[in-house]
Amino acid sequence: MGLKYTSTRGDKKQYSASSAIICGLADDGGLFVPDHIPSLDVALSSLVGKGYKDIAYEVLKLFLDDYTEDELKDCINKAYDSKFDTDEFAPLVKKDGQYFLELFHGPTIAFKDMALSILPHLLTCALVKNHIDEKVVIMTATSGDTGKAALAAFANVKDTKIIVYYPKGGVSPIQERQMVTQIGDNTKVVGVTGNFDDCQTGVKKMFNDGALKDELASKGYRFSSANSINIGRLIPQVVYYVYSYVKMMEFGEIEEGSPLNFTVPTGNFGNILAAYYAKHMGVPIGKLVCASNINNVLYDFFETGTYDRNRDFILTSSPSMDILISSNLERLIYHSVGDDPQKNAALMKELTQTGKYTVDESARKVMDDFVGIYATEDQVFDTIRRYSKAGYVIDTHTAVAAYANLEYRKKDDTVSVVVSTASPYKFTANVLKAIDERFVSSDDFEMADKLCSISGVPIPGAISSLKDAKILHDTVCEVEEMKTTLKDWLGLA
Repeated sequence: MGLKYTSTRGDKKQYSASSAIICGLADDGGLFVPDHIPSLDVALSSLVGKGYKDIAYEVLKLFLDDYTEDELKDCINKAYDSKFDTDEFAPLVKKDGQYFLELFHGPTIAFKDMALSILPHLLTCALVKNHIDEKVVIMTATSGDTGKAALAAFANVKDTKIIVYYPKGGVSPIQERQMVTQIGDNTKVVGVTGNFDDCQTGVKKMFNDGALKDELASKGYRFSSANSINIGRLIPQVVYYVYSYVKMMEFGEIEEGSPLNFTVPTGNFGNILAAYYAKHMGVPIGKLVCASNINNVLYDFFETGTYDRNRDFILTSSPSMDILISSNLERLIYHSVGDDPQKNAALMKELTQTGKYTVDESARKVMDDFVGIYATEDQVFDTIRRYSKAGYVIDTHTAVAAYANLEYRKKDDTVSVVVSTASPYKFTANVLKAIDERFVSSDDFEMADKLCSISGVPIPGAISSLKDAKILHDTVCEVEEMKTTLKDWLGLA
């Protein structure tokens, strides 16, 4: 029997990779996890000189082992193509003595493109493999970047519909405009008068609503997700950590077997969890620096062992990280308690009922790979200014990680990579405010021009194309109206 996926919360049913991708979330509300983390079956040195797509195949074939070689390579080739503005897809650049892994060269200029470019192909292939005739409703909550990347990936994909909920007023103007101008007869965008956690909780409730699932089934629909709660989103993110290690060997920065640290700006915990999986595949990753903004629930967790969301929700200049309920942390908790779904389920129940839980020392020891550091708004702006003076303009989320990396390197000089998750053009106002407040204006496109002149980087098409794009989605609802909005759109009401 090959690798199987099970729920983090105790449902004993085993799923193939393709069926787990279709389901998105387990029936008991848990997340799918592999029954073991497979080891790389090739030497890292043998991958030196290989391209991103070649390395992607070597990783994905191990986690998605019910896909044939032809199926996987077809999905990879369709995902990583001319929609990216660089042939490298995920370039590693050295600026001011520090390496940055640029994950924002896809069609929506954010790191979510790296996995969401392949997810629709994995999903549609999975439907055929599993002889499923129902149409799939992709339902996703976003803190800013996942929404547009998912919409762009699934727009006009046969036998799918996608609805995205985002916190109205809780994303950047560019992020919102990217979403509300999305074309595609199968797309729907809804602003919610709440924060991201409200959106995410509402989506999870609908996933677990048996009556709603029955209504969908009666109309020939089934739910799935494009969030990183879907294992088909998480696993492709493992690839760029393997790729980064190989490239750093190729650059002569490390030898095979030497540790390499990664600093990751973290909100919902999927991106840094993918690095943890890469490490446990056998990549010699050292520390994983979990970089938070002042919504520092994860920093407190790694410091104390207590996860406590009972605190003020703060809107910051890095909105994609304004999260107090980090869904993917559940997968790490599951692994840290010995892959025990009952122990994990008890902690998740405690989180739902009290807003917090505490893990024991044995679990904390398993999580020793992680270090938490957070950045204040002033520290974020100072970091943007620092790198701008060195000739490299970074966005606010990358700046959180860059600050955390600088702090951690004061006590650990291991070679490191900062994961750069978004183009500065997605957050022009705050980037320019950091560089020189006089550059800030009420016109996003005027600010993009200014940022272009400062950075020397051309304005991405993902931004310039928005100038004359029509607003196609203007629905706004209360948190308690999310289900009604979905049913109205699908014609179930």
